[in-house]
Amino acid sequence: MSERSATEADPRARPAVPGLELAAELRSTLERAGELARVVELNLRETAVSTAAATADERVQELERRLATAESDVKELASRLVDSEHQGGRLMNLYVATYQLHATLEPAEVQATIAEIAINLLGAEQFVLLLRKDDGPGYEIALLEGMYDGPVPPYDGDSYQEGDAMVDATLRDGVLRLGPTAESQALAAVPLRVQNDIVGALVLNKLLDHKPILRAEDRDLLDLLSAHAASAMFAARLFATKDRKLRTLESLVKLARGE
Repeated sequence: MSERSATEADPRARPAVPGLELAAELRSTLERAGELARVVELNLRETAVSTAAATADERVQELERRLATAESDVKELASRLVDSEHQGGRLMNLYVATYQLHATLEPAEVQATIAEIAINLLGAEQFVLLLRKDDGPGYEIALLEGMYDGPVPPYDGDSYQEGDAMVDATLRDGVLRLGPTAESQALAAVPLRVQNDIVGALVLNKLLDHKPILRAEDRDLLDLLSAHAASAMFAARLFATKDRKLRTLESLVKLARGE
C-alpha cells in the first residue's frame, strides 16, 4: 500500500490544518461568549428586579413620610382649633362680664354681678368684696360669700380689720397679687381702682373643687375686674349718692310748697 492510501484509510493520521484549528477555537470562543451573554442577561434581569423593588421601597417610604407629615399637620391644626375656640370662649366671657358690669347703675346689682363673675367665671367658692366707706376711712365688707364655718378674721363684722398682709398691701398700692403666701392664705387680692383711686378689693379665699388653681386666662378676668368692676361700682355709688341728694332736694321743694 502506498503512503497516500494509508493516509486516506486512517483519518487520524491526517496532518493538522491551521484553518480548522482556528475555526474550532472561534466556535469555542463563541460558545463561551454566548454563555457569558446569557449570564450577563440574567444578571441584568435580576438587577432590574432589585432596582424596581428598591424603587418601590423608596416610594413606600416617601409616602409614609408624607403621611406622617400630614398627620402631624392635622394634629397641629386641631390643636390650633382648640386654642382658637378656647380663646374665643375666653373673649366671650370677658365681653359678657364687661357688659354685665356696666349694664346697671344700682350698687346692689353691680355687687351681685361681681359675685356672679367670681363664682361662674373664676370658680370662686369663698370670697370677700371690700368697698371703701363713704363716710370715713377704712373699708366695709360689702359681700362675704362662701361656706364659712364661722367668723373669719379679719373679716369679722361689718368692716375690714387689717391683718391680711397681701390684702393690706393691695389696698395700699392697688397692685394685683396672687397667693397664697407665707403671710396670707388668700388666693388673690384684686384691687378695684379707678385711675389712681382705690375704691376696694375683691379677695378670693377658696376655689371650687373642680378648679384647684387659677389659670393663665383667669388673670385677664382679674385684670378686667380690677378696672371695670371698680369703674362700674364707682359710677353706681356716685349715681346713688346723686340720686339720694336729688330725692332729698325734691322732698324739700315739695315741703316748701306745702305739697
